[in-house]
Amino acid sequence: MTWWAILAASAVCFALKLAGHLVPDHWLSQPRVARTAALVTVALLAALVGVQTMTAGHQLVVDARLPALAVAAGALALRAPFVVVVLAAAATAAVLRALGM
Repeated sequence: MTWWAILAASAVCFALKLAGHLVPDHWLSQPRVARTAALVTVALLAALVGVQTMTAGHQLVVDARLPALAVAAGALALRAPFVVVVLAAAATAAVLRALGM
């Protein structure tokens, strides 16, 4: 039964991908569609970051990931290079975890 579900999900994913390629270009060039697509991308990324930062299993948690995210956001606000943002967040999480958080 599991394999049938996997095959069905794969077929649905393939059909959705194919449908996206079959959409006429003039529909996608409309400003409203482009703006909506950009906003959906940002919303999905923000939701992914939020879920990965503040959950463990089915529980909300506050651990070293949350301050590390805050440090990364601060570094991005200061327009630091991406490598610096990642290293600062990783160092923050490492220090806090070493301190027992």
